[in-house]
Amino acid sequence: MSLPSLPLVRRPAGVHGILAPAVRLDRWLLVVLVVLLVTCATRYVERHGLGGTGVAVLAGALVLGLAYATRGLLAGRAWWPTVWVTGMVVLWGGLTAVAPSFAWCAVPVAFAVMRVLPFPWAVGTVVLMTVLLTAAWQRITTGFDPVQVAGPIGVGLVTVLAYRALDLESRARQQLLDQLVEAQAELAEEQHRTGALAERTRLSREIHDSVGQGLSSINLLLQAAEQAWDAQPTTARDHVRTAAATARDGLDEVRRVVRDLAPTDLAATAAALPDALRTAAAQADPGGLQAEVRVDGTPVVVPAEVAAALVRTARGALANVREHAGAGRVVLTLTYLLDEVVLDVRDDGRGFDPAQVRAIGTRGRGLAGIRDRAEGLGGTADIESAPGEGTTVSVRFPVRKEERR
Repeated sequence: MSLPSLPLVRRPAGVHGILAPAVRLDRWLLVVLVVLLVTCATRYVERHGLGGTGVAVLAGALVLGLAYATRGLLAGRAWWPTVWVTGMVVLWGGLTAVAPSFAWCAVPVAFAVMRVLPFPWAVGTVVLMTVLLTAAWQRITTGFDPVQVAGPIGVGLVTVLAYRALDLESRARQQLLDQLVEAQAELAEEQHRTGALAERTRLSREIHDSVGQGLSSINLLLQAAEQAWDAQPTTARDHVRTAAATARDGLDEVRRVVRDLAPTDLAATAAALPDALRTAAAQADPGGLQAEVRVDGTPVVVPAEVAAALVRTARGALANVREHAGAGRVVLTLTYLLDEVVLDVRDDGRGFDPAQVRAIGTRGRGLAGIRDRAEGLGGTADIESAPGEGTTVSVRFPVRKEERR
């Protein structure tokens, strides 16, 4: 299971402030700045008239408003945001020096500074603006007013402290996001390795229980044909024909494994699965092993992947019986229940201690492959055996009721 990917916030070129991701802040700052510029310019004209200085103040206010609107003109240039914010501060400083009422425009200008400049430069600029603002107010005040000194300094100090807290929080959040992205990459890589290992295990199991069993049957058939070649030529030819048919089936099985497709013919009719089990049992006979197939219940069509798993389980179990059990007879019982299908493979061989076999890991991939295959399709596999008492391999797979109907 993979984790959801994180959205990446792209900063414009040359923008380094912690408020940079707040895209909508630009619009609100423009609105606030325009309102303040209009208010301050109107107040100045009402009090001082529209003389040469008044025209200069109106022109400065207009240029300051337009300067903010030009921010997006060269958005792709890394140097443009720094030039833009510097121009904003210089224009504001000039207006404030001439008309101190424009000091109120320091708020949107300061936030524009925070959007663009890194923390150290932003703090230095805000401090400089605070000093200029205090000096401008003192110029138009008769006497010394401590409020007009403490007020701007207090506001500037709070702004810097709040900005610093935001900067630290932003850095911690970015570090956490970087760690999470790195963890996602590691998890994806681990999932890839796990998937590759699972696929290799699956292919190993399928080759063992399909191609390997088929080659073993061909070998037994050809050995039997060689032994009966002179005394029983008809029987020998039958063995050769059966070996050829087994080779063709093995070739088809290899193609299915390579394509990762289940045998489609097993889900064609209800009789396809029992017939495939009888074919697998017949291929075990030339080695002197008598194999019988029994069917309990009413045969129905089961999912193709379940049918393929049952056939491959039967082949793997028969290969184990033939190679390790020393048995003379084996019975395959296919049982159709209401919501599951069960396959039991019972032999009369020498048996073994399942606990010891599981501990030392003998008997090849057969038993482990049977368990893995059953668990992969939501089924279970049980192995019952004891020394001298034969072995029973039982697998069961769930079948949905709607499929049975």
